[in-house]
Amino acid sequence: MSQDSKLTLSRLEDLAGYVGQEVGVSDWYKVTQACINDFADATGDHQFVHVNAEEARARAGFAGTIAHGFLTVSRLVWMMEKALPQLVGMGLVINYGFDKLRFLAPVPSGTAIRGHFHLEAFEERKPQEFTATWRVEVEIEGHDKPALSALWLTRHYSGT
Repeated sequence: MSQDSKLTLSRLEDLAGYVGQEVGVSDWYKVTQACINDFADATGDHQFVHVNAEEARARAGFAGTIAHGFLTVSRLVWMMEKALPQLVGMGLVINYGFDKLRFLAPVPSGTAIRGHFHLEAFEERKPQEFTATWRVEVEIEGHDKPALSALWLTRHYSGT
């Protein structure tokens, strides 16, 4: 689902009805070399496969540069915002961590990625506080293998 076609839920608790289902698919995000370079500058990770196309071809056998795996992970928040239902009156959402995270295929500079979000679990920890477990795959446009697969935990607070 894109931002224009996603669901609207009236209560955070209604998300529990989607356990075991794909809840949404994000819009495509184009991973440009400028984005990769900015991420390299922000993290200090200037490895040649990310910032030097000639070396990436000669030394690593890639067609050009590739995105950092953690750059792809960092786009999950944007993808989630684009993919998941609008929740009326929802409060704070925070990252709680990952139970599993695997980088399955490199993301070439200039390609687009999008996230597929499957709700694996949704548990109330205490009143107005819920933990969601998402199985997320990040698809690379035009490629058979996903960029990453993860079990991502988020904490949701209603009305705060």
